[in-house]
Amino acid sequence: MRALSYVLTVLAVFGLAFWAYRENYSTQQALREARSLQRQIGEARLRMSVLRAEWAYLNRPSRLMELAEINFDRLGLLPFDSEQFGRVDEVSYPPPPVPEVDDPTELPPNPDDEAFP
Repeated sequence: MRALSYVLTVLAVFGLAFWAYRENYSTQQALREARSLQRQIGEARLRMSVLRAEWAYLNRPSRLMELAEINFDRLGLLPFDSEQFGRVDEVSYPPPPVPEVDDPTELPPNPDDEAFP
């Protein structure tokens, strides 16, 4: 009986050692992937900052003014005047949708209508 207990204990130790070995390598793989993702995130942030700087450089008001002057004949751009803007009440909004009537004999009750005698 004692020999069986020793064998089972040794097998349990080997099983736990194998499990710990696999967990160690899977943890190391997960850490490598996390480092790779962090590096990719850092590179993407660097690219975004470069793109924002380029966008800000290309959209300088002085540069846009020069481009508008160079391409004035093709674009026909003119400065804004106050007459070009309208008031909010001049905007025509679409009418509210009319609900569909599925059965024309069934009408919703209208509290304003008087009951016919």
